[in-house]
Amino acid sequence: MSRFDQLAPRDLFKALESASPSDTLPGTETLLDAVRFNEQGLLPAIAQQFDSGEVLMMAWMNRESLEETLATQRVCYYSRSRKKLWRKGETSGQQQQLKSAALDCDGDTLLLQVDQTGPACHTGRRSCFYLSVNEQQAAITSEPLIDPAALYGQK
Repeated sequence: MSRFDQLAPRDLFKALESASPSDTLPGTETLLDAVRFNEQGLLPAIAQQFDSGEVLMMAWMNRESLEETLATQRVCYYSRSRKKLWRKGETSGQQQQLKSAALDCDGDTLLLQVDQTGPACHTGRRSCFYLSVNEQQAAITSEPLIDPAALYGQK
């Protein structure tokens, strides 16, 4: 039992600010009870390639998709447009294998270190962040690795 186990979920992340690596933390279920999902029950999740640090994408997770990801080590998101779980790669084959997951200090954003198979973006690009913008102009910074029509089996 840790000194954090008796805290109300709303107080847990504030208390963790003073924690050290040697502290015994509460179990994952207790921690997930304290995660600050938004009004729709969703949490932003940033996927980053574990070995290069490349930011691949941002998507949403609900508690069920987060629990599945932690249990299976295969990343599962929540699709807002389809209103259902979205197992990354279920139609494209471009899966994400979880290497580690970390919550931010407020418990309202998740960073996933993943091993991405092929492109992460539905456009066929490695990363969803291929549109560079500055004060005067935008630029495309990468070409698709795979034609999106081929990626999703469209003719």
